[in-house]
This record gives sequence, C-alpha cells and structure tokens, in this order.
Amino acid sequence: MLGGTGKTGRRLVDTLRGRGEDVRVATRSSGTRFDWSDQDTWAATVAGASALYLVAPQEPESAEVFVKQATEAGVHRFVALSGREIDKFPRDLLGMAAAERAVRDSGAEWTIIRSNNFNQNFDDPQIWLAPLREGRLALPIGDTPEPFIDTQDIADVAAAALTEDGHHEQVYTLSGPRALTFGAAVAAIAKVSGRSIRYEELTPEQYRGELLAQEVSEEATAELNALFAVMREGLYAEPCDDVQRVLGRAPIDFDTYVARAVSAWR
Repeated sequence: MLGGTGKTGRRLVDTLRGRGEDVRVATRSSGTRFDWSDQDTWAATVAGASALYLVAPQEPESAEVFVKQATEAGVHRFVALSGREIDKFPRDLLGMAAAERAVRDSGAEWTIIRSNNFNQNFDDPQIWLAPLREGRLALPIGDTPEPFIDTQDIADVAAAALTEDGHHEQVYTLSGPRALTFGAAVAAIAKVSGRSIRYEELTPEQYRGELLAQEVSEEATAELNALFAVMREGLYAEPCDDVQRVLGRAPIDFDTYVARAVSAWR
C-alpha cells in the first residue's frame, strides 16, 4: 500500500487489518521503504503483492513506469485515489490523471476513486488547521458549496474494491451527504469547539498577496489560485451517492466529523 501513513492510507491500513488482511505499508519511513524519486525502492514494494492502493506521484511520468513494473511483478488489482473532475484541475494534479490512465491501460483489474475535498483538511496542520486555530480561515471560494468527504468513507470504499469482486472498471465519485459552504463549515467548527473562528472571503488577488507574504512560491500560489478557480465553478458541488452504493450506508456527515475532531481546534 502506497501512502499508508497519509490521511486515507492509515485509515485503510486499519480497516484492512481489522478484516484480517495482510497489508504491506510502503512509505519513505516504513519497513518497506518506498520513494517515488528512487526507482530502486519500487521492486520490494510490489514483490508478492496481489492488490495495490495507488496514491499518485506528483510527477506524472512516474505513474506509468511504476504500474507497469507492478503488473509485471504480479499485481492484478489496483485501486487508484484521484480527484473529482480531475481533468479540469490545474497541472499540479496531473499525477492523478496519469495514474488513472496507467491503471486503465495496465491490463489488470482497476477501480478509480474520485473524491471531493476531505473533511480532514480542516484538522491537517499542512492545510487549514493553523489558520483555524488562529481564528481566521480566508480563501477565494465564494459561496460555492462543497460536500466534503470523510477519509474513513474513502478507506472503506477502497477496502471493498481491494478485497471484493464487482468493482472492476468502476469509477466511484465520493462525496459527503450534503454540500455546505466554507463559511458554514467554519461556523460549525467554531460552535462545537467553543472558539471564535471566522471565515473571510478573499479575491484571488488578495489570496495571492497573503500567500506571497507567507513566502509561498509564485508557482505554488498560481496553482492554488487555479485550484480555487475550478472549485468556484461548482463542478463538484452536488453530493453523489457512490458511498451508499458501495457500502450500503450513508457517508459520514460533516457535523459527525467535527464532533470527533473537536480537540484539534481546541
């Protein structure tokens, strides 16, 4: 399993092991070391594996080479994590599109999971946790709603696709059960945490200025603004029912997530 310590991967590891499955975690710091930039680490990752959870590399050219090596080593089933409306996203997510193409062309069984933004982005120190703790989340998203998806739902769907039949050549779009604006999401976090936290709408120019003031590079700033431009179009604002279809239950609601994660913001 690639990304076995990430937001989706670590939950998938727990889910699979809870079912009694044999799981090999492959990361830069795990017992089985894996590094996208070091092809010498790839062989040990796929040796003896029958199914693989693929978290795409940033460099798109790596995906095809890795998937080919994995199939030659005996991997016959792939579950690839991707993003909703991936074809319309900026170039920093081209690795996901390349991973989708690679597993489709592999000759192996494949399932693609295209997800909305994660609930857990709000408690991720590398994304929105720090500004929320400081009392202000400011983004250029407008009033476009988002049906945020919980990473446990992604893990449960991925586990089903990895271990059960019937998911070959399926592209699942995973969202939460309802769409809410970023302002409403922040208000829910503030209410449950008991803290004064507000959402502030920025123009793309204001957002760029704030990122540059934080010493974010020009390239990364442009890519983030391009990402929010796609989100403002509302291309994935509508909830989807694939979690229900695969798991036979409703996806985890945002309020449930907030109640479970409240200690992060306190």
